[in-house]
Amino acid sequence: MSRRMVIMLVLSAVVFGGVFGMKWFGNKAMNDYLNSMPPPAVTVASAAAEVMQWPNRLKAVGSLVAVNGADLTAEVDGVVSAIHFESGDTVKRGDLLLTLSAASEQGELKRLQAQAELAELNRTRKEQLYKGKSISKAELDTAEAETHVALAAVEAQKGRLAQKSVTAPFDGKLGIKRVNVGQYLGMGAAIVTLQKLDPINVDFSLPEHYLSVLAPGLVVSVEVDAYPDQTFQGEILAIEPRVNPQTRNFDLRARLANPSQQLKPGLFATVAITLPGKNEVVVIPRSAVNYTSYGDSVFVVQQKAKAESEDAAPGTEAKGVELEVLQRFVTLGEARGDFIAVTSGLDEGTEVATTGLLKLRNKQPVVIDNSNAPRPEIQPQPPAG
Repeated sequence: MSRRMVIMLVLSAVVFGGVFGMKWFGNKAMNDYLNSMPPPAVTVASAAAEVMQWPNRLKAVGSLVAVNGADLTAEVDGVVSAIHFESGDTVKRGDLLLTLSAASEQGELKRLQAQAELAELNRTRKEQLYKGKSISKAELDTAEAETHVALAAVEAQKGRLAQKSVTAPFDGKLGIKRVNVGQYLGMGAAIVTLQKLDPINVDFSLPEHYLSVLAPGLVVSVEVDAYPDQTFQGEILAIEPRVNPQTRNFDLRARLANPSQQLKPGLFATVAITLPGKNEVVVIPRSAVNYTSYGDSVFVVQQKAKAESEDAAPGTEAKGVELEVLQRFVTLGEARGDFIAVTSGLDEGTEVATTGLLKLRNKQPVVIDNSNAPRPEIQPQPPAG
């Protein structure tokens, strides 16, 4: 390789090395400049945590249960000869619902009635003979016993015949008919369900440490998913006198008026129990809570201290925002309307961000603008129109 070629290669390496070096240095300087720039401020609304006096309430979940409810079945086998109801009928106690064929049972009843009449005639004759001292007292006693046996057989057969009819055991509303005329019905086969819907019970349970503050007669409010905009009122009817040793919970039953029969047995219910006195709680708007799988948090608004820039001339302050947010994890309690109680992690008067939570992070500069922020309410109402 000639000397000229070597010089050309060295010069080329120097030129390209200088170009790449300048490119790297420029990118590094740009990145350092961008990293040193303060993040832009986010405009949010805010609200201060405040103390409210809320009615003292406990919450639980439970299920609605009919005061009287039964799946009606047949006591004996037989062929359905007549159905006296339609699905969804309202019936009274004693109303005839279904009849099974009973021709043989009725024939047997007539035979037993005839035997009972004959036994009674025989007893009457022997009573006259006994009065005339023609027979002994033992023969009269035998005739009387035979009469009683015959009458008992008649009553037993009437009972068997009554089993061929199904009647309503209490007032209530029928469900869907499960049988048809001419169908052979086995003993215990379902015919229809009967439920008494007004009033209706709700069963629920609570931890054992609430046992001392609860008593029958306390007012309860019940909400169900089927009617999300309605609240049903009732009172505690009974408290189980023992605590479940496995769960350490005790069972309660409340009774609700249900004149419109909207509530149905089996519905899932949220139960709120009103206790005497008031409960003082720290509350914030529900929109201020950042719900995550690893915990609930809020962004607390605080004053940001201004610092002198290292690159600024002596005596010159760096231009920065005055407020920033810090993420703080909290423990939440009951929610009412637009507010939610904070049981720990926040004090009265602490200002928290209520909008723009998705744009916030720890130490994020913010600007507060509450001009268009909605006003939270305990009992929010939908807008008119």
